[in-house]
Amino acid sequence: MVLQWAGQGIPSPVRPICDLRVLDHFIMEARDTETALRGCKAGCGVTGTFVVPLTNVDFLVWETKDVSTCLQAVEVQSGLSLLGQALGAVGESLSNAVMQSLITNNKSNIRSLGQVLHSLHIKGVSIHAAPAGGGTATRKVSSLSELLSVHINFLRGKVRLLLKNAPVCQQSSP
Repeated sequence: MVLQWAGQGIPSPVRPICDLRVLDHFIMEARDTETALRGCKAGCGVTGTFVVPLTNVDFLVWETKDVSTCLQAVEVQSGLSLLGQALGAVGESLSNAVMQSLITNNKSNIRSLGQVLHSLHIKGVSIHAAPAGGGTATRKVSSLSELLSVHINFLRGKVRLLLKNAPVCQQSSP
């Protein structure tokens, strides 16, 4: 009976998530993690280097990367993949339980952003993570504070631009 009501069990397409308040919430949580790190006294140090995406945006170049051809989306997806890998590595090396929890939450938010990207129905965007670094310029950081700064700036910059300018979101705005 339920399957019949739901359209013979055929899954409906994922509705686009165009509300930037979702992204703003993730940015706020990343900032809260950054604030908690500044107050952390023990068990918050990490060793090693982490590959992260560049966060600067050359608007002339960015705008030539047409959203419908997926170049912007691939760059964002690759950057999110790099950040997720870096946060995962950091989370495993922290001994402070509070910071571990905050980092795990940020990594979960990155996975959620992958779902948001998928919901935009941009050709070439996979629900599975893009190959790390494929399609985006990178740099290395060696501290958790640098990593969190890159994470926040990437969300505020390239992710916001992609979500704001996605064709499906332009259609649904008044």
